[in-house]
Amino acid sequence: MLPRGDFIFTIGYDGPAAVVDGQAKRRYGSLSTRELAEKGLFRAAYSSAVYARDRGEIELVAELYNKAAGTSSTAAASLDRLFGVFPVEVKRVIIL
Repeated sequence: MLPRGDFIFTIGYDGPAAVVDGQAKRRYGSLSTRELAEKGLFRAAYSSAVYARDRGEIELVAELYNKAAGTSSTAAASLDRLFGVFPVEVKRVIIL
């Protein structure tokens, strides 16, 4: 699996390579899942929770997302699809 910062800020894939937002990684890479979500970086926060494999963090992101979006129906289980976050085996990293 990718290092945490690379996984959290992956913006896509180019074949077997993860494409990482280097600027966001440098700026926000040290933040916790909660801190990312509180800053409105919900995709990164969700990626952090997935990386940690922590159900409590996933529920936290869903709760904070629903509060910010003014919704109450976004289940934690549907966040994979909402944010497009799935663990993928990669061979290398491209940092932009």
